[in-house]
Amino acid sequence: MWDLPRQGGRSRSGRRRHRPGGWPAAVLALVLAAGAAGCGGGSAEGATGQRPATASSAAAGSGARAASQEARPRQEPQAPAPDQPIPGSAAELARVLASTDKALKAAIDEWRRTGDPGKGRPPEPVVLHALYQQRIYRHLARNPRLAERVRKRLPSRLAASVKANVTAVADLFALTRPVSGPIRFKVGEPEPADVLLRHFRAAERRFGVDWEVLAAIMLVETKFGRIRSPSHTGAQGPMQFMPRTWAAYGMGGDVHDPRDAVMGAANYLRATGAPRDYDRALWMYNHSKRYVNAVKLHAREMKRDRRAYYAYYNWQVFVLTTKGDRRLTGPGL
Repeated sequence: MWDLPRQGGRSRSGRRRHRPGGWPAAVLALVLAAGAAGCGGGSAEGATGQRPATASSAAAGSGARAASQEARPRQEPQAPAPDQPIPGSAAELARVLASTDKALKAAIDEWRRTGDPGKGRPPEPVVLHALYQQRIYRHLARNPRLAERVRKRLPSRLAASVKANVTAVADLFALTRPVSGPIRFKVGEPEPADVLLRHFRAAERRFGVDWEVLAAIMLVETKFGRIRSPSHTGAQGPMQFMPRTWAAYGMGGDVHDPRDAVMGAANYLRATGAPRDYDRALWMYNHSKRYVNAVKLHAREMKRDRRAYYAYYNWQVFVLTTKGDRRLTGPGL
């Protein structure tokens, strides 16, 4: 199965629970990328090694160097390969995490400034940095002692973000069983990032449920709609609704339509306690304290920095098997 939690069975009354969430695709990842390369400046000395004789000649030489440097293309950090090795030592892993975080945020800023997150696919640097980050977080979630040593070597703000993401991934890992047989699931491309963001914000305006919470649920459930198959219990759509729950809260929409699904989820969360009591509402969505914690941690990261949403949007679908991780979406497949 997809790093998905086991479906909760029956309630205390003995009746089958018909909550929306079937299983979360617990694939976490921020980014980690390669470091930036520096550029050296030219010498102000002439061919003989002597300094310019006059201030005007020095200024001329300085201007020529500036023009030469300005003409050079700016060197950006090289994006990691889809299968980039993860460093083994805590010190090196901390260095790579820090450089990846910086490179990912820069790539996201460039995407939003010169591209259009409301149309088409994300640029390659964003996708590759986000995938590397995701793979590192998954690795740290399986190695908590290493994760602790890495965090101690990071600046406080980044260390807090790493702790939140690694904890969320570990919580979702705890709800999964490795798959031993064939993997047969449908996957596809999600709607553009800013199209989904408009859905989340529209639902927030209508129902008062934080858009970051709705985004975190879609991240955990289906990786923003990349997973197209129903869960083994019959939950459907990008927000994973059971049929009877959708009939009650879907407002006549299409459970497979991202906008309708987000509106239905916000309607259900509002009816079960949000925004006054997110713990209760999320627990009603999926009866697991670990699930509740993971969603809240991801939502908190998006509240702290909008760029976390764009990073999460680029996390890919992994299946946890008895032989290790198997990635089903993203570059290099």
